[in-house]
This record gives sequence, C-alpha cells and structure tokens, in this order.
Amino acid sequence: MTRPPLDGLRVLAISQFGAGPFGTQVLADLGAEVIKIEDPAVGGDVARYVPPWTLDADSLYFQAFNRGKKSVTLDLRHPEGRAVFHDLVRVSHAVYNNLRGDLPARLGLTYATLGAINPAIVCCSLSGFGSTGPRAAEPGYDYLIQGLAGYMAVTGEPDGPPGKCGVSIIDFAGGYASVLGLMIGLWDAQRTGVGRDVEVSLLDTAISMLSYLALWTLNRDWEPQRVPSGGHQTLVPSQTFRTRDGWLVIFCAKEKFWRALVAGMDLAPLAEDPRFRTFADRLRHKAELLAILEPRFRERTTAEWLERLRGRVPCAPVNTVREALADPQVQARGMIIEVDHPRFGRLREVASPIHTAGAVRRPAPAPRLGEHTEAVLRELLGYPAERIAALRAAGAFGAPRPAPAPAAADP
Repeated sequence: MTRPPLDGLRVLAISQFGAGPFGTQVLADLGAEVIKIEDPAVGGDVARYVPPWTLDADSLYFQAFNRGKKSVTLDLRHPEGRAVFHDLVRVSHAVYNNLRGDLPARLGLTYATLGAINPAIVCCSLSGFGSTGPRAAEPGYDYLIQGLAGYMAVTGEPDGPPGKCGVSIIDFAGGYASVLGLMIGLWDAQRTGVGRDVEVSLLDTAISMLSYLALWTLNRDWEPQRVPSGGHQTLVPSQTFRTRDGWLVIFCAKEKFWRALVAGMDLAPLAEDPRFRTFADRLRHKAELLAILEPRFRERTTAEWLERLRGRVPCAPVNTVREALADPQVQARGMIIEVDHPRFGRLREVASPIHTAGAVRRPAPAPRLGEHTEAVLRELLGYPAERIAALRAAGAFGAPRPAPAPAAADP
C-alpha cells in the first residue's frame, strides 16, 4: 500500500466554520495528522450546529469540512490549557488558525511566541481581512468579501440585483491559498530549521483572483460590467444559451472553436463573415451575432447540441447539483467517496481534487467534540492518566457548555 504523501506531517488547527477547515481537510485527505483544537466552552466548532441536519454536536455541514481529523478540547485562556498546547507545538510542524486578523498575535499563535517553543514551527493564519489595515479587527465571511471585492458587481444579469456565486468560492479559494502558503513555509523550514509566519486573507485572495479584470481596470479607461447570460467580458460567443429544453454553456476561447461552432450549427458561412471573423470583430458586432445564434440554439435540445459540438467546441450543460454529482466524468474521476459515520450512517462525500498515489480514499468521519483529547495527550505527549485527570479537574480542557440545540434534529 502506498504511503500517503503527507504521512508524518502534524498540524494543530484552531479553525472553525468553512474556509480554514476546508483548507486543512485538503491536508488530512493527503495523510497529514490534523489535530483540531476546540473550545468546549462554546460547544467547539460552530459548524457542528449548522442546520438542517444536526445531531448531538455534529452535523452534515461539519462532516463536509472535517473528515479524517482529530478533535482535542483545550481552553487556551487557561494557563494549564496553554501549557498543554505549547507541549503539542513542540511535537508538531505547523499551527494553523482562521481567526479574526487581530487575534492570532493577541492569543500567542504567531511565530513571535511559538517560535521560542519550536524554532521550526510554521504559523499560518487565514483571516477575513488580514492583520493590518482598518478592517483587521472585523470578522470577514465569503458573502461579504464577494461584495467588497467587486465580484457581485460583475455577477448576474445587467438589469437584476447584484448576484453572488452559489457556492462559497472565496472561502474555498482562501482555504487552498492558505494551505499552499503553509506548505511553502514547511518546505523552507525543512531546509533551514527555521519556521515563519504565513498570512492569507479572504480579501487578498479575492482581489488576487480579479486577475485580468483588475489589470484592465487599473491600466485602461475600462470598467467591467455584468454581461447578459453570464457572458465573458470580451470573448464572443462565450456564455449560456437557452436550448429547446434547458441551457448550454459555450466558450469560444480560440478562433478554431468559433469555426467549429458555426460548422456544428450548420452556419459555416458565418466564419468568413467580415463582421464575425476575429475576436475583435465579434465583440464589436455582438448583438448582431447573438441575434443569429440564440434562435438557432433554441431549435434543438441540450443533448442534441452536445452530440453535435462536444469534443470540438468547449461546451457543457447547465446541470443541477444532483446532475453534476452523477456526471460520468465526475464518477470516472472517483470524485465521490464513502465515509462510515457511527450516527449518520454511510455518507457519500466529494473527494479531494488532488489525485496522487497514497491519497486517503476511505477517511475517518469528522470527529466527535474532544474525541481524541486523552489519546493525543497520552500517545504524543506521554502524559500519564493521573496528569490528564488533574488537567481535566483544573479546567484545562474547558468547562463544557454546549451550544444551543437546533429546533429540530435530523440524522
């Protein structure tokens, strides 16, 4: 059996809700030991209580972000709790948090504090707005960032309200960026024996992904707009088209795709029409071109157009989420895995997109609150049972106060 590529990497994760747990789950899926530090005084990670499917400080939402991890309950405000945490830092490679930007330094989670305990430790922080600037002390969430970073100004129909992406793209992109930064820090620490701080924010991530829209805006008298039918800002035709029974996405990012499209639509003469010959021509005469293409697309079903165009023109149906999960390509790539949960039963989940030998294919479910506290302290730190009992009695593991139960629970 191939050894997981991150086997032996130990990460202490002080993170909750979506972005941070999503990022560290990528590491767990590749074999890292991710120890989730949770505060029982607030019921642990708030994701444990996100409806609609919740059960005993667990939820399907929580399961989506925390499979394969361990849960240790610690009160980091308690001196004994901090001492235990510092012992864990000594035997770990990284400390990861997704707290508000002003909190890591205040809570002693940066290299300035933890580097004195373990000089090779890498301290990664993912926050909404970063540790500097006027918003550093504000909480940040995907929805807010989509508005602040300009995404909602270019999403949706021109005559409609601003729209957001239906999935938390900034959270997930921030999660990916943060673990990439973490691995960069770990690579350098492996060479030098010296760790570092790595800082990523959701806003920085979102702004970086404006990419060419930002470059055009910063360097020319141009402002991106919401384009009808989800169209590209400048490439034509690259948008959704209504078919006889649904919707089809077409993306003509090369001139050869444009020629293949009109040939497949029995409109080959359009390829040589001077109004539509090049990218620039089609952009100038977009309204005229769409007046020809749109009624033609409505003549056939989505399946019929896919049969004519797929493999020659970049195209795809507009699927529902259920249809997307059942797509033959998704199935062929093994993107649905199974996780056995003691209460929810066998869960089907989406896999990591990173395909490599040794990636974990049958992970453990996300842990119960504090499930691994005693085992981690005993096995990693060598604490005897008496010391663990004394720490518990002293309040190092917190005074449990479960979060309010939801109105209805559904396993």
